[in-house]
Amino acid sequence: MSLAHTAAEYMLSDALLPDRRGPRLKGLRLELPLDRIVKFVAVGSPLLLMSLAFAQEFSSGSPISCFSPSNFSIRQAAYVDSSCWDSLVHHEQDGPGQDKMKSLWPHKALPYSLLALALLMYLPVLLWQYAAVPALSSDLLFIISELDKSYNRSIRLVQHMLKIRHKSSDPYVFWDELEKARKERYFEFPLLERYLACKQRSHSLVATYLLRNSLLLLFTSATYLYLGHFHLDVFFQEEFSCSIKTGLLSDETHVPSLITCRLTSLSIFRIVSLSSVAIYTILVPVIIYNLTRLCRWDKRLLSVYEMLPAFDLLSRKMLGCPINDLNVILLFLRANISELISFSWLSVLCVLKDTTTQKHNIDTVVDFMTLLAGLEPSKPKHLTNPACDEHP
Repeated sequence: MSLAHTAAEYMLSDALLPDRRGPRLKGLRLELPLDRIVKFVAVGSPLLLMSLAFAQEFSSGSPISCFSPSNFSIRQAAYVDSSCWDSLVHHEQDGPGQDKMKSLWPHKALPYSLLALALLMYLPVLLWQYAAVPALSSDLLFIISELDKSYNRSIRLVQHMLKIRHKSSDPYVFWDELEKARKERYFEFPLLERYLACKQRSHSLVATYLLRNSLLLLFTSATYLYLGHFHLDVFFQEEFSCSIKTGLLSDETHVPSLITCRLTSLSIFRIVSLSSVAIYTILVPVIIYNLTRLCRWDKRLLSVYEMLPAFDLLSRKMLGCPINDLNVILLFLRANISELISFSWLSVLCVLKDTTTQKHNIDTVVDFMTLLAGLEPSKPKHLTNPACDEHP
């Protein structure tokens, strides 16, 4: 066995990917990085603000402070604070004998509205987890496995070609058989390509992804409406007039009709309201960007895998409208690029292919590895017409 043949075999053996068996792909990402950020911010920020509101309530005691008459005892003043916080209604004179009332309930409902907002923002995540993740994980496992296997099959094919060429005594027979195999497409493994082509006609994943982001936009709009309609109405009101002349106290002459109270928790209320508006205003462009990514193909990922036999979705112009399951799968393949061991090898081969001087002879990884192993990717010129060599 020649030294060149041995070196070529070692080179091809090193190019083979390790066989991953047993528990594989444990770190498979089933959420895109931006979707994960949106989830943590949209769900986590209301919970953080809720904890801030509860912390202020526990540390400061009563969220209001009422200016009770001087003749009230401590217990009577505490009763005024408790009664006014329970009612939380602002009484305002709207003319002679007319009493206009305005409810300030958003102050009391602040922590619970934040909890409801967090639960609402988590609903799209649950939808994705139960409606899309099972099918997506099986698709990714199959596609990642087949891409790596297709690369390994190409390398083993070159190893087999090298052995046949080394054992063949007649180079004409070898090249004739090789050209016949290429003509009959023996080197191609179309299962994966056909599977991906079928995914172009499927729309379950993309529909779930669109619904998830649309629900996020809908719930964000509902949050804006809630904050604008209810919080803005009481945002600047620091004091309110409370009436405790109800029940047994309605006929008591020494009890004033209105008592002025001050909202000590107004600063937290304002911080929570402004923070919610700012956070969800930042999230809206991110959600819209996630939706716009479905309108274009990730052609760089596809162009790298064009070097595999029978993976020519780009060159055959098989890509149509990008709003389908295949585009969603490509986005998740990009997010799980660390699981695609063959991607780094094929990326290097693509760079080398672009810099080689024989670009017209190299289409697939089989052609390139054949060249690196010391074989011509196509029949040498001195073997194309043996009759001419014998009769010049």
